[in-house]
Amino acid sequence: MTAIVQSVSQSKSQLLSIAFAAVLGLIIIYIAGHAQSQMLHEAAHDVRHATGFPCH
Repeated sequence: MTAIVQSVSQSKSQLLSIAFAAVLGLIIIYIAGHAQSQMLHEAAHDVRHATGFPCH
């Protein structure tokens, strides 16, 4: 019984880690995509075009 509980707990932990990484990645892309700072814009410019994010 404890092996099943540990397995379910580990699965939930992995799922939470994956969800957190995905949300963090989307937040970073959103911030870089909508940055108004010229220096940040230039730093992220090629990445935006490579991922298809419109910036012009």
